[in-house]
Amino acid sequence: MKKADFMLTAFRDGFQSVYGARVFTDDFIPAVEAARDAGIRYFEAGGGARFQSLYFYCNEDAFDMMDRFRAAAGPDANLQTLARGVNVVALESQPADIVDLHAKMFKKHGMTTIRNFDALNDVHNLIDSGRSITNHGLKHQVCVTLMALPPGCEGAHDADFYEMTLREILAKEIPYDGVCFKDASGTATPAVVYETIKRARKILPEGTYIHYHTHDTAGTAVICNKAALEAGADAIDLSLAPCSGGTCQPDVLTMWHALRYTDYQLDIDIDKIREATAVFKDCMKDYLLPPEATCVEPMIPWCPMPGGALTANTQMLRDNGILDKYPEILAAMREVVSKGGFGTSVTPVSQFYWQQAFNNVMFGPWQQIAQPFGQMVLGYFGKTPVPPDPEVIKIASEQLGLEPTEEHPIDRNNADPTKGVKAVEAELKKQKLPVTDENIFIVASCGAKGVAFLKGEAKTMVRKKEPPAPAAPPAPAAAPAAPAAPQPAATGHYAVEVDGKTFKVSIDGETTRVDGEEVQVSVEAEADPASKPKADSGPRIEIQAQIAGTVYLVKAKPGDRVKTGDPVIILEAMKMEVPLKAPQDGIVEDILVRIGDPVNSGQVIAVLK
Repeated sequence: MKKADFMLTAFRDGFQSVYGARVFTDDFIPAVEAARDAGIRYFEAGGGARFQSLYFYCNEDAFDMMDRFRAAAGPDANLQTLARGVNVVALESQPADIVDLHAKMFKKHGMTTIRNFDALNDVHNLIDSGRSITNHGLKHQVCVTLMALPPGCEGAHDADFYEMTLREILAKEIPYDGVCFKDASGTATPAVVYETIKRARKILPEGTYIHYHTHDTAGTAVICNKAALEAGADAIDLSLAPCSGGTCQPDVLTMWHALRYTDYQLDIDIDKIREATAVFKDCMKDYLLPPEATCVEPMIPWCPMPGGALTANTQMLRDNGILDKYPEILAAMREVVSKGGFGTSVTPVSQFYWQQAFNNVMFGPWQQIAQPFGQMVLGYFGKTPVPPDPEVIKIASEQLGLEPTEEHPIDRNNADPTKGVKAVEAELKKQKLPVTDENIFIVASCGAKGVAFLKGEAKTMVRKKEPPAPAAPPAPAAAPAAPAAPQPAATGHYAVEVDGKTFKVSIDGETTRVDGEEVQVSVEAEADPASKPKADSGPRIEIQAQIAGTVYLVKAKPGDRVKTGDPVIILEAMKMEVPLKAPQDGIVEDILVRIGDPVNSGQVIAVLK
């Protein structure tokens, strides 16, 4: 009987795949302790989307979360995080000093191992990160990223391609402690998984630790895990309910059952695992569980959307009231993948695919290039497995005003004075924030949202179930009518808009309340503005939101002169920054929204004159 190792992914990839990575630390730490008590010693504990999400949505510090995870898991646990090569834990690529700081900080805050991948399988993007990880005393699990090409496509993502990638990793002499074959979309076929790992076992030095990772989005994860073990893999990734199956990894209990009466077994006490599952379910009972999170999606092989991105994106569609567009966007991904150069559908490339498919549905095919997708096909994230479609390259170059490049991302970033440790230190000083290694890395990887968190201005956007509304109290018996007292003319209930925000104002006798709070106000009567003569200031030009989103940045203020095409407001929608531009030359008369405000499609957000 052969022992099959596994890493428990419930508290990182599980959270990302089910809840869009938006989970409070206080809520899940008891489940980590329960898993520890059940005998689990190998956890995925952070990194990937679970770094940025804590600052973007949870208003929490990821380094504090890692410290608490270490305390809960115990000193002997192998705590592993996920990194994206030259991007580390950001969506944008980084210079070498930030890549190095990533490893230094994760070691400082209790991590043991970093699994490190590049979505394009551009091995050059793994060199600096791999060296930094090992130099700082962490274990480096280097990755080859897998997916199946949509049926009818060919040119990469077969056993020959993966063997070539692995041989290039070895040729570059990237230090490693183990090798992972990572299939974020769960689309690689069992036959390809078996052949790939079988070849890897022959190529790699004897005793090399081989790990296989997949999701159950296409319904084939259990059989792919079994194929990986039979080909020579040492370990697989498994999760716990409610973060298992569907978009997540298979459940520990499910895999244990699938391996019964075979040559492989999981070294666990199954009854203790069941107890830990019950604790985890109770911890997560208040979180909104989207129905697509734990479902198999048969269309995934045609449009490979990773489990870790699928529910995050459908939740954003839900938030913006356009979930009905999901089937069209998913269907549009096939063309985007086939024309984008076959980068593996894993963060950040999966998000580039999604953003471009979203734009193709909302604005027409290739009418609006999503900036990250355009940068990818132009070479700004590295070399794609096959050349992207020439027409798409041409459209991206014209729309973004960028020329194609073959320069390595880390070399370009090293030469950019706006990036790197010194640039972030200057920004922290400008914002009057402490200059620490942690703060430098937070701002480097999270940008303006990192600054907002450090200044105490971050917003909390975690999706939990709505509590049931309390029953209305019985109406009191009618009292005899009192003599009518004179009321001031202003008595009543009003909705007052100030700077684009609506307040509920009630005035009753001498008491005035705003949003339920008693306040002191001074009201001066003024003639109806409509009765005043108004100078002719020319026609008013309204700027409307093209799609629903959240105001990320206000680029102009009343009185500013803008030219046609100048960005006035930047929205964040579907993890994209969408500029709302001036339709013609003019002067900004009014800005009707503020940073953080949600806006709907068609809403007027600014006015020009």
